[in-house]
Amino acid sequence: MSQGVLPGPEQAARPPVTGLALGGGSARGWAHIGVLKALRDRGIEPDIVAGTSIGALVGAAYVVDYLDDLEAWTRQLRWQDVVSYLDIRLDGGLIAGDRLFDFLRLGITERAVEDCPRAFAAVATDLASGHEVWLRSGPILEAVRASSALPGLFIPVRRGHRWLVDGGLVNPVPVSVCRALGADLVIAVDLNADLLSRHPLTLEDPDPTGEAGAAGGWSERLGELMARLLPGKAASGEELPSILEVMARSLNIMSVRITRSRMAGDPPDVLLTPRLARIGLMEFHRAAEAIDEGAEEVERSDDLAEWLGAPRG
Repeated sequence: MSQGVLPGPEQAARPPVTGLALGGGSARGWAHIGVLKALRDRGIEPDIVAGTSIGALVGAAYVVDYLDDLEAWTRQLRWQDVVSYLDIRLDGGLIAGDRLFDFLRLGITERAVEDCPRAFAAVATDLASGHEVWLRSGPILEAVRASSALPGLFIPVRRGHRWLVDGGLVNPVPVSVCRALGADLVIAVDLNADLLSRHPLTLEDPDPTGEAGAAGGWSERLGELMARLLPGKAASGEELPSILEVMARSLNIMSVRITRSRMAGDPPDVLLTPRLARIGLMEFHRAAEAIDEGAEEVERSDDLAEWLGAPRG
């Protein structure tokens, strides 16, 4: 836990402004729903929400009061449903994302970020310069889409004169954004803390429910397609990891290393690290596991318990 500084007279006269930094992690991001609901049960309603990638999506649902509906939708997702929302293409990214965001517009009423009842920011990356971009105005779903445009998988988003991609390239857990927007105390959720302990080099674990059956999951099918397009074997004759396996593992490594570096310089006051390594990059149909794990992490957090036991204001 960050030690912070002693509050001045002006801070002592008011409750602290609480910020929530929701990190990226693709399908693991449904854990944010469990975290937010568990915090709410404890009377913690963040004043500022900053999100990267899937963290931006769940954060946006929270600030427009759509979190409960989002949870209901994600809990009933099957892998076949996930496939139906993906529009495959091969220019700019494998997935356009139009079907998914057209669906989300039915529930997340399109509104400007600046009109939300709570301060909100989505983090994206300028594809040309590599600069970190904080999206604090304009349509909220456009901001979410830019923040979650995972390179190689989702197509970049045009915003003004810039092409924007996933904010996880530069700021996977946006503690610094919460601080800049005025948070006195920051709770951060890192979805990827245990990823490098996941030893098997696979995109997704076998479906523990057997739901996918003999047909296999969508990511397996996509991997087979890519293997046919770009087959390869090592010099020893051993079969190479698939393109999706290499991409997923590389993104994991990058995210973990960048997160550690950023939070070493700007640590949150409370750090929540749900144990999600078992959930693959695109296993959005395993939402129930992720949500429940997010809630359980709030239960077992020593940092949060210490803060809740301390005097506030």
